[in-house]
Amino acid sequence: MRADTLIKHDGYKAIFDNLDIVEAERFIALIKRDNFDYTEWRKTLWENKSVDELFNEAKDFWEKQK
Repeated sequence: MRADTLIKHDGYKAIFDNLDIVEAERFIALIKRDNFDYTEWRKTLWENKSVDELFNEAKDFWEKQK
């Protein structure tokens, strides 16, 4: 398991690699301001998809990344 510091570093890098500085700062401010509960959100994230559908989507995504 990776350390929290490394995860935060990679997360910030991903944000700043894909957004300009103003958008990145806005994104971080939005996340901090939002009362977001990941655990509750993920409970309904894929409730209308079967395991087979999720597997096929993940496999397709993986293939496109090669």
